[in-house]
Amino acid sequence: GYTSLKDNEVKVYLTDENDNPLVGPTLISNLSNYNLYSKVNSHTENSLEIKDRYKIKVWIDEGVEDSYDWSTQNNLYYNFKIGVTSSEYVVVPAADTIIAKVGTDGLVAEEHEATEQLGAVIDYRYTGADPNNYVSFNNELWRIIGVFPTEDASGNIENRIKIIRNESIGNYSWNNKASGTGSSTSIFGSNDWSDSALQIVLNEGAYYNRTTGNCPSGIEGATTACDFSTTGLTEEAKSMISDAKWYLGGTNSHTSSSNGLSSHWYTYERGTTVYSGRPTSFIGKIGLMYPSDYGYATSGGSTTSREECLAKELYNWNSSDYTDCKNNDWLYDSSSYQWTITPYSGYSYIVFFVFSAGNVSDNNAIVTFAVRPVLYLDSMVEITGGTGTSSDPYTLGI
Repeated sequence: GYTSLKDNEVKVYLTDENDNPLVGPTLISNLSNYNLYSKVNSHTENSLEIKDRYKIKVWIDEGVEDSYDWSTQNNLYYNFKIGVTSSEYVVVPAADTIIAKVGTDGLVAEEHEATEQLGAVIDYRYTGADPNNYVSFNNELWRIIGVFPTEDASGNIENRIKIIRNESIGNYSWNNKASGTGSSTSIFGSNDWSDSALQIVLNEGAYYNRTTGNCPSGIEGATTACDFSTTGLTEEAKSMISDAKWYLGGTNSHTSSSNGLSSHWYTYERGTTVYSGRPTSFIGKIGLMYPSDYGYATSGGSTTSREECLAKELYNWNSSDYTDCKNNDWLYDSSSYQWTITPYSGYSYIVFFVFSAGNVSDNNAIVTFAVRPVLYLDSMVEITGGTGTSSDPYTLGI
């Protein structure tokens, strides 16, 4: 059975990023919202910014742990809200010692149902037409998609910052390996990201190694010359990236409000619906955005609210009645078709992309669409300065 922990059984210790004590160690029962808010508030002079980081340590008080049957207590969570106002907070699971980001322009919390891998999930995402989420990375402008519980190759889960390059590195095929090569059984390529020609360029090839090479472009393994000698990853950038689990679940039903909302996509991506034999996840450093990343990035507008946008299938975001959705979504680009990492499960060679008209659609893996690399920063990477604007982007350090 499930037994709730009580406030007088759990201790908490809040420090700043340099381990200077702010609250505790003390029992939860000795705290109130006022205590916690006032301590953080006074520490930051009435303002919390994205560069501020805090650490919480939470543990069960001595003498209490023996009173629980741990064989039945597989998941124990104790959540805390830290902030200046009710709209500026992060919720921190007890097992987590990294506080994410607080009180920033365009940052919203998305709560999701429990998953087998992560339990209950709370993501923090930037929304709007142009939020202050710019970050200097790889000597370029990138943008913060949000802060997410992220699994590594060993199954460890930490809150990590997910970023996307502000501009495309070029238009390339997703996976155009010739029929009979790797996972490809068609002249139209393959939708297996673990075997993808583009994935190899990003994680092992010319882009990852900051050099020149040949990139996938066209039918039956055709290539085009690509030069990443000035735009590929620097050694400093590589030192800030860690492997992450990329979810490769897909769908073949996504065209109505009953199956094509951002929330549906979020579930599909983490699911097991794939074309026969395809993997459901990939461990690597570089990926692409999910359809749900695109959908959840909208803030909506004066005619169509964010809630109404999230209640509309992404397949029909090109509708003239829903222009507020795409026009107030910073991941939208009216000048390009953008690849996502998500496969169409009904065929071996179809992949989803974000259309220049604003909707999510699908096409053959051999076609050439815009590629915007996406990655999860190592959990030790911190925001060290900047305000997040394009002229004063956040800076990073370890």
